[in-house]
Amino acid sequence: MQPVLLITGASRGIGAATARLAAERGHAVCVNYRRDETGAQALVREIEVGGGRAIAVQADVAIEADVVRLFETVDAQLGTLSGLVNNAGVLERQGRVEDIDAARLARIFATNVTGAFVCAREAVRRMSTRHGGRGGAIVNVSSIAARLGAPGEYVDYAASKGALDTLTLGLAREVAAEGIRVNAVRPGLIHTGIHADGGEPGRVERIAPSLPMGRGGTPEEVAQAILWLLSEEASYATGSFIELGGGR
Repeated sequence: MQPVLLITGASRGIGAATARLAAERGHAVCVNYRRDETGAQALVREIEVGGGRAIAVQADVAIEADVVRLFETVDAQLGTLSGLVNNAGVLERQGRVEDIDAARLARIFATNVTGAFVCAREAVRRMSTRHGGRGGAIVNVSSIAARLGAPGEYVDYAASKGALDTLTLGLAREVAAEGIRVNAVRPGLIHTGIHADGGEPGRVERIAPSLPMGRGGTPEEVAQAILWLLSEEASYATGSFIELGGGR
């Protein structure tokens, strides 16, 4: 039976790279997006041209009803879920903690934390042997910022990824006996559009020379790690983290 994978925030960057690689490896893929319908539909067409199976579904993971609809759409159009990649994440313009208001915190945590929790809930309800499922795997896309704190830039984003790390550890132990593995990747400085969202499109170029490897990473490098954690090659890995930071 073809494995079915749902990737949140998959219209660009790490999510899109993961969708492409998953399709190449035989997964039916749900490309979730919030606003970029053009990018999501183009990715679906690309997968289909390559002989794969994919759908694009609009849903804002910060809205619980959207998440429920997203998973129900996967049920109806792709079949039994076998994997979830909690990739959707947002940040806002660089700034210090003294300049962050509660409304900004609410926006960041609604997507990066609450959204990931609700998506994990829906995945567990479908995959857990406790609920009659066949097991599966969840991969959370965290960040090295959770370890470094992102001072002067994105302490709120870093804190949200710290919460995602705790979800990874706790959920992994909660469902390990129910056939579900839960792991995370912690990307560092990756060439994606999220840096422009923070107000500095050239952030990778600015920081990369200071890294031990001297360069930023690619979304495809992160996707390789995600697909390994989803695969049977990682069958004894749960509650684990793969650091992808170029030695940072």
